[in-house]
This record gives sequence, C-alpha cells and structure tokens, in this order.
Amino acid sequence: MSRLGTVLDELRRRNEAALVPFLMAGDPDLDVTLRLALAADAAGADALEIGVPFSDPTADGPVLQRSAQRAIGKGTSLQRVLGMVRELRRHSQIPIVLFGYYNPIFHYGPERFARDAVAAGVDGCLVVDLPPEEADELQRFTDPAGLDFVFLLAPTSGPERAKRIARRARGFLYYVSLTGVTGARTTLPEELESAVASLRKATSLPLGVGFGISSPDQAARVARFADLVIVGSAIMRRVEENAGDDRLVDEVAGFIGSLKAAMREARKAA
Repeated sequence: MSRLGTVLDELRRRNEAALVPFLMAGDPDLDVTLRLALAADAAGADALEIGVPFSDPTADGPVLQRSAQRAIGKGTSLQRVLGMVRELRRHSQIPIVLFGYYNPIFHYGPERFARDAVAAGVDGCLVVDLPPEEADELQRFTDPAGLDFVFLLAPTSGPERAKRIARRARGFLYYVSLTGVTGARTTLPEELESAVASLRKATSLPLGVGFGISSPDQAARVARFADLVIVGSAIMRRVEENAGDDRLVDEVAGFIGSLKAAMREARKAA
C-alpha cells in the first residue's frame, strides 16, 4: 500500500477527513516551495498536491494561471520538481500527488516519468487532460510502478461514466465541486453533499472534493461528507499576496492550520 493509502486508511479509522493543500512548485521558487511543503506538513496537512507548472493550464483559474507563469519564469521544470520532491523526502513522509498536464510528462517520457516519480518519492499523479479514454499511454507505466493514478469526476459525469472512471482510478477519486476552472468561491453548490453520496454507490475508493474551497467554514462543511478536502487557489493567493515577505511561510501555514482545525471540529460535531 502506498503512503497515500496508509494515511487515508488511518484517517478513516480516526474519523477524520484528509486536508490536501495544493502548492504550485516553483512559485515563488523551488526553495520556498520546499519550505511551504514542510510547513504545511507541520501545520496539519495530511497529503500534498504539488502542481507542475504548464504554459496552458486549461483547468486553472486566474490565481493558478499566474502562479504557473511565475514558476515557469523561474525555470521550473518537471525534472526540477522531482528533484524538490527528493529533497522533501529527506525531511518528511507526507504523501505527495503531482497535479498537472500531460505535455510535460509526454516530453519527459511516460515510462521514465513513472520510474523517476516513484524513485523521487511521489505517491500519485493527477493529469488533468488525460481522461480514462486517453490514459493508457501513461497508466500502463504508473500502475506497475506503484504510482496511484487519480482521476477527476465532474458534476456532469453521469452514473455509468462515474463507474467506468472509478474502475480505473487508484488512490482516490477527485470530485470537482463545480463546473468551470479552479478558483476560490464564496459559496459552494447546495447539492454537493448529495452528489458525493451518489458517487459512493460507484466506488469504495476515498472521495476527495476540490475546486472552490476557500475558507475554514467551507472546508469544515465538505469534511463532514468527503474523505479528502483539497484547497488550492486560496493557498496560492496567499503566496501571491505575500511574495517577498518574510512572513509568507508562516501566513500560509497558519491558514492551513485553521483549515485542519475546522475540519476536525466538523467531524467531531457530526
């Protein structure tokens, strides 16, 4: 079982939802990303989603688009991201899922990527533009290597498609809480809980919810019915707003800590 599976099983036994912060590798630079990752671990994160920057991030909203551009401007590449993960593994065993697009992996080489990602200490990957119908090119290497292949499910995914995707997924299923691109929202869809409940009929895999979660209150609400709560734009907005400030890492860690505290309280009260 991967680090990710072990952590999710343990959290389920403790009746806790996993908090998964997203960090764009290389924004503002890879050294700071490493510091942010370690601070997130110490603040209560249960796993990390590490973004591999790409020049045409079609699923991402303005915050993550700008973050990716800054990271690319600093020379961040897939190879350098894997190097950062190797360094992180010297200090932490927190599960890591790489989030990104297929183009950098294609140019790196799918077989080489699966091998090098596992060797670096990556536990899973989520490739936004590889739906199950097109995933064989990569998944035929990730499955044997022991790299969990996480798939997205959207509100527009019907029951039969959800079952097909669930059969292919490894680690967990990532449910996109709303249609559209990433980005913090002031409200989440009212039907979110019932949608996740319906998905449980299609799979025994843990279910994560992301896109739009921007506050401790929202994280707490989602933690009552989801197995993982994924928060991205709200974190990277704080990175953007505090760039160049010595308090950047503490600011982000404090926000992550507030998310996890709210999630724990929500499960206790449920």
